[in-house]
Amino acid sequence: MAYEGILLGMGNPLLDISAVVDEDFLQRYDIKLNNAILAEDKHLPMYDDMSSKYNVEYIAGGATQNSIKWMLQVPGATSYIGCIGKDKYGEEMKKNSKQAGVNIHYYEDETAPTGTCAVCVVGGERSLIANLSAANCYKSEHLKRPENWALVEKAKYYYIAGFFLTVSPDSIQLVAEHAAANNKVFTMNLSAPFICEFFKDALEKFLP
Repeated sequence: MAYEGILLGMGNPLLDISAVVDEDFLQRYDIKLNNAILAEDKHLPMYDDMSSKYNVEYIAGGATQNSIKWMLQVPGATSYIGCIGKDKYGEEMKKNSKQAGVNIHYYEDETAPTGTCAVCVVGGERSLIANLSAANCYKSEHLKRPENWALVEKAKYYYIAGFFLTVSPDSIQLVAEHAAANNKVFTMNLSAPFICEFFKDALEKFLP
């Protein structure tokens, strides 16, 4: 019980759809191995295509959620907030995260599909194609709801990847200010060079 809710993460939840595929699949969707890209329109059909043709594994992912799942591995010790869609991939995300012992409070967007990341494996090498979709739709109004803000108040440590700056900087600001006012530990990472380059002003708000 001493660990319950001690760590809260907020970020961009993506359902990893992982499968061993063949060269034909790579060529059909113009995929290069040992690469990580954001999905273009030409890639959008591939997620259902993978699910129907190959033996896929579903894993609740995204940078922050992956970290939250593995940091403590004590059921109920970690909580996580982010946005998913109301669809079959969202249901897979919920099931997988709960199995990992994470207390999830997703905002479920009715207009966008759950974010996905195709993990295409060939000969031990892999390529990642991320489609953010609903992960981009998180709103701070969800964070302010009493049942969700209670997670913020209960936690003593916070972890938010820099990627979330592109989605809901006002949500990060709320948590950062709460942490500072209550002498709690607020942690972020920079995630990628483009965060420092294009979101420097937002990032600098949290540093104090």
